[in-house]
Amino acid sequence: MDFIIRSECFHTALSDVNKAVSLKTPFPILSGIKITANEDSLVLIGSNSDIIIEKRIPLTIDGVQVLKVNQTGSMVLTATYLCEIVKKLPGDIHVKVTGNQIITLQSEEIVTRLNGFQGEEYPSLPEIDGTNHTKIAGVELMEMIKQTVFAVSRSEGRPLLTGVHMSFKENSLTFAATNSHRLALRERPIDSTFTGECIVPSTSLNEFIKLFHDETGFIHIYVTDRFMLFTSRTASLYSRLLEGNYPNVTGLIPKGAKTSIIIDTKRLLKGIDRACLFAREWKNNNVFVEITDEATLKISSNSSERGRIEETQPIKSIDGDRELSISLDGNFLMDALKAIKEEEVRLHFGGSMKPVLIEPVGHSSYLHLISPVRS
Repeated sequence: MDFIIRSECFHTALSDVNKAVSLKTPFPILSGIKITANEDSLVLIGSNSDIIIEKRIPLTIDGVQVLKVNQTGSMVLTATYLCEIVKKLPGDIHVKVTGNQIITLQSEEIVTRLNGFQGEEYPSLPEIDGTNHTKIAGVELMEMIKQTVFAVSRSEGRPLLTGVHMSFKENSLTFAATNSHRLALRERPIDSTFTGECIVPSTSLNEFIKLFHDETGFIHIYVTDRFMLFTSRTASLYSRLLEGNYPNVTGLIPKGAKTSIIIDTKRLLKGIDRACLFAREWKNNNVFVEITDEATLKISSNSSERGRIEETQPIKSIDGDRELSISLDGNFLMDALKAIKEEEVRLHFGGSMKPVLIEPVGHSSYLHLISPVRS
């Protein structure tokens, strides 16, 4: 193996795949990054028991040559030392195998030698047959993940709830996430004939956000019994799936409401944010929401040590009962409002002890459900 590469390209790719490398593994080779030099690209792979990240560097980027491959081959190098030394090298890096499992990195007058493993010793990638396949624009998939992944459970007591449920139906894709106290549900039409469902760990989806944050093309999705693969022109992420039956969350969505209001999204978010300052001593960050007439929403919270905050905001429209008082987790409410891009939001109330349904005005395929908390 022998190639010359731009240091910034090499460092960026190494940083991406290094996020999947486990430092705590009984197998030393898994603490490394596999580097494969092909005639037309450089491929880097990092993995642990849950995810595998693959990054591909072509010979040219935007018409500029960033890679020259003199000899093909593969090696595995310890991730920590490789990432640190590449980060500190000043210019183009000449990488070549100089001995039995020894690789040399040279940049200007700086020469570094690292011990490695043969590339053939590294575990093979999961087999993906391509049967269950669909594709979606990267920006659309990124939006769906960001609008749901925050609602997963942080507790390992119910491991299935630490993942996002993905449901593929003919020409539609639905994401659902819940921690049993709140629910985020997002549906989007896609061009697909694949049907099926799976549960993807939230940790994998958070890595997806980092890896594909600037992707402007399509993301191809492949699903098997145990793995899901997200792949683009330059990167791939394999995620192990969670096993089990996800709860039927669609049955939780209320069919009617006693009171429905429309209010400005950003203004409501800022009001809840201010109220949360005084809600921190409560176990559930209690924020009180009240409707006292057909034109005003009152938001308040109090603290025995700090004091009390109260404000009113105008209601743009209201249907149903004109009186309501409910206590909600302010942080849950803020998370939902932050994920909504529309200027106005509709809140459906079933009563003081019933969950609140939140949806952007004009966007019924995206909603949140938040259970009340004891005051």
